[in-house]
Formats: sequence, C-alpha cells, structure tokens
Amino acid sequence: MSMMWAGRFSKEIDSRVNDFNSSIKFDARMYRSDITGSVAHAHMLGEQGIIDKSESEKITEGLWGILSDIDSGKLEIDPNAEDIHMFVEQVLTERLGDTGKRLHTSRSRNDQVATDLRHHLKYEEIPVIRTLLCDLTETIIGIAEQHYYTVMPGYTHLQRAQPVTFAHHILAYAQMLLRDLGRLDDCVKRMDEMPLGACALAGTTYPIDRNMTAASLNFGGVCQNSLDAVSDRDFCIELASAFSLIMMHLSRFSEEIVMWCSWEFKFIELDDAYSTGSSIMPQKKNPDVTELIRGKTGRVYGDLMTLLSMMKNLPLAYNKDMQEDKEAIFDACDTLKLCISTFTPMLATMTVLPDNMRRAAAKGFINATDCADYLVKKGLPFRSAYKATGSLVARCIELGTTLEELPIAEYKKYCDLFDDDVYDAISLDTCVMQRKSEGGPAPEAVAVQVERLKAALRALNDGYENKYRK
Repeated sequence: MSMMWAGRFSKEIDSRVNDFNSSIKFDARMYRSDITGSVAHAHMLGEQGIIDKSESEKITEGLWGILSDIDSGKLEIDPNAEDIHMFVEQVLTERLGDTGKRLHTSRSRNDQVATDLRHHLKYEEIPVIRTLLCDLTETIIGIAEQHYYTVMPGYTHLQRAQPVTFAHHILAYAQMLLRDLGRLDDCVKRMDEMPLGACALAGTTYPIDRNMTAASLNFGGVCQNSLDAVSDRDFCIELASAFSLIMMHLSRFSEEIVMWCSWEFKFIELDDAYSTGSSIMPQKKNPDVTELIRGKTGRVYGDLMTLLSMMKNLPLAYNKDMQEDKEAIFDACDTLKLCISTFTPMLATMTVLPDNMRRAAAKGFINATDCADYLVKKGLPFRSAYKATGSLVARCIELGTTLEELPIAEYKKYCDLFDDDVYDAISLDTCVMQRKSEGGPAPEAVAVQVERLKAALRALNDGYENKYRK
C-alpha cells in the first residue's frame, strides 16, 4: 500500500490503477528540479526551526547524494514508482530513516509538482530552446550578409510580384524568430513565481518563509494565492503557444525551401547530408527534413490543444487531470528542439543558386510597378500610369517579350512621356537598389536591418542572462 495514504485505506489499490495513476515515465526528467526544490525546502525548514537544523543538514546532504548517484548512474530511477517526487522521498527515507520523513513537512505534492515543473521549464528546457533559436537567427543573418545583391522575385499569392534580394527575403524569418525569443522571455517572466508553500491548496500553519525558498531557487517571487498556485497551468499553455508560433514560422520557412529546391524553382540545393532519395526513382533528392517539420508543427499544435482542453473545465484547486500537463509540454519541448537543431545545419549547408533566382526575377513583369512609378515621376497620375503599364504588360505577353526588351516605339503608343531612360528605371538592379525606404530590399537598407537585428539579439540575450540565468 502506498506510504502516502497508509492509515486511511484498508485495501491495496488495484495494480491497473497504479499503472494508470503513475507519471514516472514522463516526470522522471524533472529529478534535478525536484531535488533542488527539496533542498531549498529542507534548508528553509531548518532555518525556521520547523525541524531541527541538524536534520535539515542531513536531509540536504542526502538529497545531494541522491542527485549525484542519479547523475552518475549509480542510482536508477525506479520505473514502478508513482512519480519522481515519491521516488526521491522514498530513497531519502531508506537512507536516513525518520529524518527523511521530515522533508515533506509543510509541503504537498500539489505545490511541489507545480514548483518542479516551473523550475524545470525555466532552467532545463527554455535555455536550450533559446540557444537553438539564437543559433538559427545568427545563421540566417550570416547567409543574408552574403546575398545583399542576390536579386530574386518577391511573391504575393505565390505569383511573382516585385524584385527583392535573397538577403531581404530570409531576414523576414529572422524578424519572426526575434519576436519568438521575446515571447519566450515573456513566458519566463510570468513563470518566475514559486508555488511552494501553497501546500495542498490552503497554505500551512507552520511558520514557513516562502520568500527564503524562492530566493534559494532563483524565483523572482511567490505565487500570491495558494489556490491559484497549485491549480495554475497558464505557464504551460503560454509556453506551448509560443512554441506553436515558432513551429509555424519554421513550417513557413520549410514550405519555401521545399519549393525553392524543386526543379520548378531551383533557387537552392540542399546538402546531401540533409536530403533523402527514392527507393525506385534514382533522380530524386527529397527535402524530407522540411517536410517533417511541416508535419511536426501539427503535433505541437496538438500539444497546445491538449493543455487548453485539459484545463477548460477544472474547478479549483488541483485535479488529477492536470497530470496530463507534463506529457504535452515535454513533447512540445522535445519536438521543437529536434526541429530547430536539424533545420539550422540544413540551412547553413544549403547552396544558393543566384543565377536561377535572377533569371526568375527577369520574368513575370515584376518591374511593372517601377514602370508605373517612372510615369508618376514625370507627372502622370498614378492610376493613369497604372493603366498604361498594364496595357504594356498585355502587349508584351501578346508579342512574347518583356518590358526590358520592348522597343521604345511600343512604349510611346501608350504614353508619350516614355523615353529611352525608361530602360534604366525598370532594370532589376535599379528596381531593387532604389528601394531604400526603411525595411526595404536595397542593400544599404538590408545592411541597416542586419545591424539592428544583431543589436536586438544582443539586448534580448543580455536581459535574459542578467535576470534568469542561474
């Protein structure tokens, strides 16, 4: 019979219920946070005179010993234990006897697991994901710096629209990732409150010092309502939402890479190490990494929906439904880490094909807006210029030519303001280089964007390191 409720029950729990109830398979990964939290709790109990200081010191020493033994492999986590919290406490009690039993004074598993989960996500998961996101952002910036002058077509509705540069295009994803980093830091900010001391739901009659424990665990403060402390999983939902946005951005980028490496585009070629072949078609080189990322995006969305659905009708305070939080958020963490850690080297090793990009930009009349702007600068109202240029495009299609190759005589049939200088105005280089407006594709504007991205990345990382790193 479980030592936790021995006395109240007179009958052994069914083994199937034990298996169903157990969470050790997925919460074992929190052992470091669980032990660290217990050390802080034991220290506070001793300092407050709730237990004898000598026993507090023995408990602390015993807990560090358990951590060392797990890390070294000397102690294996029992897969038959109900959860990591009870496993650690049982081992401690086996080693220290009654002294070990004093650890759970003025504590419940409700506030313990909530604390462990916040601590684990804050110190074990988010820092790794932040580092991966920073590496990916820096990789994108590095590629952009090599392609300030690589002209390619920009698209709307997947139709060629206006000329941009490859640097300008991929930096859009760096901006997305920068927002993602900011969202992660916002999540940490609201995660930075400690539930420990709320006990089961109503606090305790012992003279505990919650702020002492919070300081030991590097939490910025304590949860202000004991009911909310044990029943809140907003921090998991918010984090899963941030992960979902990151995956959405990775999925969009992946979709473009799938298109770009197809023969229809051929803007890039993926390295052999990040491609696969076909079992029957020897010519195939498939972008499986990016396709899997698109698929795994739905998986992370599913983790978010699991958390939202789990919490939507729970009365205060703790309910066993909430045990489902860890599988969902840990799966989202693991999926995201796997996707970014594979995507980044794939991106870093791909070969960009600038000539193919430029050839595609030369087609599709993506300089039509610049042709219209040429007339506007000569005094024609924009709508009239738009109509004249549209007629010119139709004429080019009829003749099977382009705006660059259309004779000036044809231009003048539609507007006598056209002159030979129109060819300079509609050249791809001019179209790109003159778009110097802030955030535009001109190389000098993109260079400014790169420096601002670097500065913003440094500022985010400095702020995070100063406040949240252990």
